[in-house]
Amino acid sequence: MHYKFFANSQKTWQAMYEAISGAKESIYLEVYIFQDDMLEFDFLSLIKEKAQMGLKVKIILDSFGSYGLGKKTIADIRESGAELLFLSYFLHRTHRKILVVDGNTAFIGGVNFHQSSSLWNDLVVRVKGGKLVDSIIRSFAKTYIECGGRDSEIVLKSVKKNKLHRNKKEKRKIKDWLIEHSPVKNNYRLKKIYTSHISQAKENITLVTPYFMPKRWLTGLLHQAHLRGVDIHILVPESTDHYFLDRVNYFYMEKLARLGVDFFLELQMNHAKIMMIDCKEAIVGSNNLDFLSFELNSEIGIFFNNRVAINRILNIIERWKRGSVLFDYHLYKMKWFDYILAPVIRIFAKIF
Repeated sequence: MHYKFFANSQKTWQAMYEAISGAKESIYLEVYIFQDDMLEFDFLSLIKEKAQMGLKVKIILDSFGSYGLGKKTIADIRESGAELLFLSYFLHRTHRKILVVDGNTAFIGGVNFHQSSSLWNDLVVRVKGGKLVDSIIRSFAKTYIECGGRDSEIVLKSVKKNKLHRNKKEKRKIKDWLIEHSPVKNNYRLKKIYTSHISQAKENITLVTPYFMPKRWLTGLLHQAHLRGVDIHILVPESTDHYFLDRVNYFYMEKLARLGVDFFLELQMNHAKIMMIDCKEAIVGSNNLDFLSFELNSEIGIFFNNRVAINRILNIIERWKRGSVLFDYHLYKMKWFDYILAPVIRIFAKIF
């Protein structure tokens, strides 16, 4: 299996743009935020051009995350021959980021399509060939059907899942690599994976997230790991793209830092989502460490345990750490807004 990691929005967009430009047969895109404001990378025009050339272009957007996409733009995309669908549920969102080109090149990670994120660090993995790409296509097909898609070729890819993998050992191997999480379908896979791997950690745990609002079960797992002697490092931006979420981050950082968790504040906005266990296993995907990702949103990720991929992820994390400062809860002073925020957070924690 061939992997390549991209550690910021610009590099990811460049690789995706080149992949779409070279597409000959099909383009499947599922993303949370897609806006018509990209300056250097005009994905909208490129996708319409490919659709007009006769390629099979299927786009799934979240109705909330991509609410800023104008009606004229939506009409233009559909008139080009591309099929554009929106996922719309009360509270439930598709927070996944998937791009598959020609059935053999797939991208998964945290990057959306909007100009305001152009200077962000992030993490996306490109996968070429093999059964993992087939699994990603089937995962896309399931969301496609959920949104009302009726293309028989794509529908068949989802239906064929069980027929194509009758060997239980082989099927388990593929399932372990691709992580699908969809609370609306009562699939809470992320919680199971985080619980099992954090509970089994022996030496260190590294988490990277832009938004840190852990459920009580996750806070408990991290505290128990610290008591076992496990080093816990969590990378969080010093400032995110939302003031409210900054306050939430610091609210939880202060509490967990007192329990022994080390937080690294990144001076640049980082939108990546990573869990690394004992420098041997890692997850790269779309989920944040908040109740939205674990309880409401559909998410997707890839589980890695091969040495080459792990080393590449470790190198990226270490580079980000060098550009960070260690959070010191002794020096942290609560702001007036924190006193209002605290009871609100507790209410949310009880509800979800």
